[in-house]
Amino acid sequence: MEGGVRWSVSTWRQGVPAAASDARGTVLDRVAARVVARSAGRVRVGIDGLTAAGKTSFGHELALRVSALGRPVLRASLDDFKRPWAERHLYDRMSGEGYYRNAFDYDAVVRLLLEPAGPSGSGACVLCAIDPLTQRGHRDVISVAAPDAVLIVDGVFAFRPQLNNHWEVRIWVDVDEATSIRRGTSRDSAREGAAAEALHRDRYLPAERIYLAEVDPLSLVDVIVDNTTFDEPRLLRGG
Repeated sequence: MEGGVRWSVSTWRQGVPAAASDARGTVLDRVAARVVARSAGRVRVGIDGLTAAGKTSFGHELALRVSALGRPVLRASLDDFKRPWAERHLYDRMSGEGYYRNAFDYDAVVRLLLEPAGPSGSGACVLCAIDPLTQRGHRDVISVAAPDAVLIVDGVFAFRPQLNNHWEVRIWVDVDEATSIRRGTSRDSAREGAAAEALHRDRYLPAERIYLAEVDPLSLVDVIVDNTTFDEPRLLRGG
């Protein structure tokens, strides 16, 4: 527990951003108030958007704001529910199409996380099924969602049909494709080297385009945040 938030045990977790600008703080406060007002019982919040749109940062900041309003918060990421790399020979995960169809274990997301954290669930949640970096399984690490807990989960493809009915609040963090590639390349260059841009342009972006075409996630969401300028986000819907 840190800052009133129960965080995933994943080593993939990035740090909480520095103190928000006044404009960003205003947006976060408005979204946090909307989340808390949704129900006095458990609330599950999904945060989606293009790769490197700023979903994780927004989720971290929102978690702290919701906690400050007096609600217990659990924080998770869909990245911690990907299929293990040891099984990658069984399916295509490298192409855009393969990444979209095969990378995530949606059954595990629902069974281990979203159903238990739901309004009528047991409360016994797994916040990380498998660590993306170490590939260590953490399904035995249980976090208990209180009756009034708010679960905040970020990740691409969060509103696919397999998951969409398991959210009380749906948030889209919006940037354009060029910004997604630029930010993602910058973020991942230390790990991927010269291959970082191709990874985003040839795998992640094509996967996102399939998702947008098949699911039309923006038609499903309650809140849209334009996150093009980090210190000056704008609420486009749900403000």
